[in-house]
Amino acid sequence: MLQVNDIESGYGPMQVLWKPSLEVKAGTITSLLGPNGAGKSTLLGTIFGSVSPWNGSVIYEEKDITREPTHKKVGFGLALVPEGKHLFPNMTVEENLYMGAYLKRAEAHREDSLAKVYELFPRLSERRAQMAGSLSGGEQQMVTIGRSLMTKPKLIMLDEPSQGLAPLLVELMFETIRKMKDDIGLTILLVEQNADASLKAADYVYVMHEGTIKAHGTPETVKASDEIREAYLGL
Repeated sequence: MLQVNDIESGYGPMQVLWKPSLEVKAGTITSLLGPNGAGKSTLLGTIFGSVSPWNGSVIYEEKDITREPTHKKVGFGLALVPEGKHLFPNMTVEENLYMGAYLKRAEAHREDSLAKVYELFPRLSERRAQMAGSLSGGEQQMVTIGRSLMTKPKLIMLDEPSQGLAPLLVELMFETIRKMKDDIGLTILLVEQNADASLKAADYVYVMHEGTIKAHGTPETVKASDEIREAYLGL
């Protein structure tokens, strides 16, 4: 569904990505693991178009979208949930969610999409009239993900969705991510610092370090390698 081939990018003169390649198969959860500063967020941004690629290619559903603008990629069915909470604090939960359904394709299905978001995150249904800025950190993360789901994506990229969450909420977040795959049929590319939880959720894993892919395989293969676990994952 998604192929990244020898992609290079960075910020100004500073190169961050040094030709990493990966593949995300339809209907799977693919985890991208690695330490802070490995280039994981930059890779997601480059796929999505918020970071300009220098070289290499991004192929989505057999179409070269490397240099397509971000809004077109959203129209193709790509969504990115960036690290941190990017909400409109003085708007209600429901108003924030509706902001995700701005494309014609998404707007036509927005009530159905809203129902699915509330099914995934029942707490948001209870808080629908509450100002987003008054929510807890975990609830704000739910809104951020829910708003991306309102675009009706086929493939969603999640950047550190469990960051800053209490352990119980981390477990709930990963349960929800699995439901996004199993119940909604989404394909997911997941960037996470929580290697243990990410390995449990993933169908396939890539390990990134210093802008390159150092290893990849099934979660079982990665967990079985002492070298990978100790050198790159801190397990």
